[in-house]
Amino acid sequence: MEMLKRFEPFALMLMFLGALNWGILGITDGETNVLAEIFGTGTLTDVIYVVIGVAALIWVPRLMDAFHLSRGPHPRGV
Repeated sequence: MEMLKRFEPFALMLMFLGALNWGILGITDGETNVLAEIFGTGTLTDVIYVVIGVAALIWVPRLMDAFHLSRGPHPRGV
């Protein structure tokens, strides 16, 4: 678990960049994909999408902890 914590800042940066890319895609109605503009279409872009997805998965334990989903009943008894 300690090793995952070391990757959290990098994973957060990747998630932020991925969110910006999706935001730009939404604003431009799918016309502009920043990753495709920079890296072209093909395997490299697919690998980058997978890396961004794995970065999001690294944050799942922290989110579960923040929402008290990993420690049993909710502290307020709800």
